[in-house]
Amino acid sequence: MAFVTLCAVGLAATAASKGDAVQVGNKPNEAELRKKLTPEQYAVTQECGTEPAFRNAYWDNHEPGLYVDVVSGEPLFSSTDKFDSGSGWPSFTRPVEPNVAEKRDASHGMVRTEVRSRQGDSHLGHVFDDGPADRGGLRYCINSASLRFIPASRLQAEGYGAYARLFAKAGAEGSGVPAPVQAPDQEVAILAGGCFWGMEELLRKIPGVLETEAGYTGGWVQNPRYEDTHDSKSGHAEAVRIVFDPRKLSYEDLLEKWFFRMHDPTTPNRQGNDVGTQYRSAIFYADEAQKAAAEAVKKRVQASGKWKGSVVTEITKASTWYPAEEYHQDYLLKHPGGYTCHFLRP
Repeated sequence: MAFVTLCAVGLAATAASKGDAVQVGNKPNEAELRKKLTPEQYAVTQECGTEPAFRNAYWDNHEPGLYVDVVSGEPLFSSTDKFDSGSGWPSFTRPVEPNVAEKRDASHGMVRTEVRSRQGDSHLGHVFDDGPADRGGLRYCINSASLRFIPASRLQAEGYGAYARLFAKAGAEGSGVPAPVQAPDQEVAILAGGCFWGMEELLRKIPGVLETEAGYTGGWVQNPRYEDTHDSKSGHAEAVRIVFDPRKLSYEDLLEKWFFRMHDPTTPNRQGNDVGTQYRSAIFYADEAQKAAAEAVKKRVQASGKWKGSVVTEITKASTWYPAEEYHQDYLLKHPGGYTCHFLRP
């Protein structure tokens, strides 16, 4: 039986401050909740209960997949951010979406930070600052009873197909799913030139581009989150991973006709009002052929006279790629009036 605590008063469901969460159904009424949930799930999510350590469904679950609110279905955590804390409860370094709200909890003679789902208003657990230092330093200690686990192989079938990318990309640490084999008629480019929202919006429209993904690369922090990129704390650049058909779009054309036109490559660590190393201009090459092409294009752009200053774009070997949080993907498609400082120059 779950132990019911006197934790913080529940939060009203609110919209995420940056990027809307996946739309889910309204929270059921009490009668429906009691019918839908087990007694333990009800006690934990609705009465701030705590399930027994080491005797719950997911504390030692290592299968790749997504953890959603058992009440509302809103996505909360990913197995790619799960780690063994030794606490006996599922532990995560960060939420997969901004669907987790925090509330001061002064029960039991101590002050803690309670976490609740935003739309379902379910009590989830607490967040502590004793998590892995190289992954942000946070530990979201969550009750299994608050969660429903969806295996990676079931995401598409259950309506969470947008999250499959978390378990199919190189750099998704701990996913347990190998990266897809690149087809012979596909090539990958990784480019950085300021806020990845505007970059991705222009890149995805280019004829020959098959897929785009916003993410982080080029730094030293493993499994970075968006907050880690601020103030140049992680060394990572906001970047876009582009899969394209080289029969329709050459790597050199992608750089010369598009990349060097959609941002200012002469402003070190800056695009518009966005300042910091995370906004640097950079080409992350996959092999020597891409490196040679990038260097040749950079020289031509510099010699063209289109830019008054020196082209400062760095050309560096591609390293681990970390997909950004789902709410950053195709951001300007979801929010047409959202912020961007990118446009195509003549």
